[in-house]
Amino acid sequence: MPESADGLPALKLPKVRDHMDTEVHCVAPGTPILDAVDFLLQHHVTGAPVVDPQGRLVGMLSERDCLRLLAKGVDEDLRNRTVSEFMISEVVSVPPDMDIYWVAGIFLGSTVRRLPVVEGGKLVGAITRFDILRVIQKAYPH
Repeated sequence: MPESADGLPALKLPKVRDHMDTEVHCVAPGTPILDAVDFLLQHHVTGAPVVDPQGRLVGMLSERDCLRLLAKGVDEDLRNRTVSEFMISEVVSVPPDMDIYWVAGIFLGSTVRRLPVVEGGKLVGAITRFDILRVIQKAYPH
């Protein structure tokens, strides 16, 4: 077992890579917003990363973002509106080698339910609060 700087055995903390979802339902910025609502409902997800054609994360679209459709009013033609007009562009993401405890802290300090996992500038997965619950269950069996 590797040693830490103080000569004690190094503790191997669980990493995001070991617990993230690698199959992530994504949408493109140019997707019509009403199609994106259908997409979220079809896949039973509360949000999705928004990625460009190169797989780079450019935003997140949540069910909450979609609720703003109602604020636009029933008279507006929503068929021509796109995901890019409703998504959040400033997204907190995590690297796959971050330890799970840091991710739990991020979840505790925010209202987000999922964090995109980015490596080399590209989306490689997502980690959710539910994934963290699985880590807890495994670490503390009863």
